[in-house]
Amino acid sequence: MIAVACLVGLPFYYIVVNTLKTPEQSGRSPLGLPTKLYTENYTGVFHTIPIVQSFLNTVYVTAAAVALMLLIGSLAAFGMVLSKARLTRLLGAALLIGFVVPFQTTLIPLYQDLAKAHLVDSLNGLIVIYAAGAIFCYFLIQGYMRTIPNEIIEAARIDGAGPFRIYWSIMLPLIRPILVTVGVFQTMWVWNDFLTPQVFISSPTKSTLVLQVYTAVGEFAVNWPLFMTMTVIVLVPMVIFFLLMQRHIVSGLVSGGVKV
Repeated sequence: MIAVACLVGLPFYYIVVNTLKTPEQSGRSPLGLPTKLYTENYTGVFHTIPIVQSFLNTVYVTAAAVALMLLIGSLAAFGMVLSKARLTRLLGAALLIGFVVPFQTTLIPLYQDLAKAHLVDSLNGLIVIYAAGAIFCYFLIQGYMRTIPNEIIEAARIDGAGPFRIYWSIMLPLIRPILVTVGVFQTMWVWNDFLTPQVFISSPTKSTLVLQVYTAVGEFAVNWPLFMTMTVIVLVPMVIFFLLMQRHIVSGLVSGGVKV
């Protein structure tokens, strides 16, 4: 496992180390440690690229999209678990079909629909697109909900609780582990996504962090110090986020695999 971890960590080490070197040092010794810390790559990025604005754009889109995905996915899963009607099963099959359709095949109709709704080149438009990821949340949350004893729901009904009260006061606290797990996965997806903002965002002031990495790619050459520095700036928040949340990921997956 140590050897595998070193192999996986080598690209990240390569990128981080070379952001702290001059271009000449990087060319002479790409994998060696810097003889002297060179921070001008980072200061240059902050002076030439609107990093703070892009960071705030990314945080806004990620937080809003993940919140919508968890809300819609958990509500859909609760409805599927609660209802035993035939129509419910048909809707579940329809959602499954939608889940297997590649996102890339829907880009043209999506762009046309968002253009009609005046949501192209809009952060809110990105949030609407990402909200479709609720279908992934739905499948994971539904499997977790089915491990919860039905007697809990029946007891709440006897006490006079309606569907929304059962969902909000009983089901949400019980499914918190899987909500955290799914939230982490979706956060990493939205934060690191390049294709969607590249297609639907054109204004520099509305760019996400991942789009700013692409500013280092020219028509005939690549500004490698800028490219690697921007890559580190994009990766570091997600690495810290994942390290802080990995305990919840494991507990959520394990809890969902055990029948209560």
